[in-house]
Amino acid sequence: MAVARRFLSAAVIASPVTRVVRQATVDDIWAVHEIARESWHAAYDDVLGPETVDAIVNEWYAIGDLESAITDTSGRDDAAFLVGADAMETTADSTLEEQGALHGFAHMVPWPEDTAVAFLACLYVRPAVWNEGIGSALLETVETGLAARFERVRLAVLADNDVGISFSETRGFDRLETRASRLAAGLEEHVYEKQVEASAP
Repeated sequence: MAVARRFLSAAVIASPVTRVVRQATVDDIWAVHEIARESWHAAYDDVLGPETVDAIVNEWYAIGDLESAITDTSGRDDAAFLVGADAMETTADSTLEEQGALHGFAHMVPWPEDTAVAFLACLYVRPAVWNEGIGSALLETVETGLAARFERVRLAVLADNDVGISFSETRGFDRLETRASRLAAGLEEHVYEKQVEASAP
């Protein structure tokens, strides 16, 4: 796979449909973009409004930027761009679309001010498959891969994102602070952090 060996290429997700976590490729870009759009609408339409959400997704998850992010993480041991997808029996020349639909993604990069901290820049799952273990599998795969490189993982969640807050807190993240969000005037975000457990030798 085009990712450091510390990251698992095929972490299996236990669900009625067999799913795997793998490194993202440029062929996944449009699916990732649409997952972001669906997730943002589900989480933030009531807070920001649908038109604002569309504008944010188009800016923050622009196709060119996603391609750069996916390409930049390839082969690195301090960053990852992973996707959760349906697993299907395929031949060697099968396309990614034939291999199974994408349902979630996660992007992790180093925290710029602290080399011991990894920043989970985003983790989103299609609302239609929330609570099926995809987000947990993405997070666990990221944590497994970064355990040898980082001591802690950090993320930020808008204070109005009840789903994101619940996900973070039930998976062991502690709230460090609440601060003003740069997304829009009057919005706040919570910053969470957790220790990364070292992998067994």
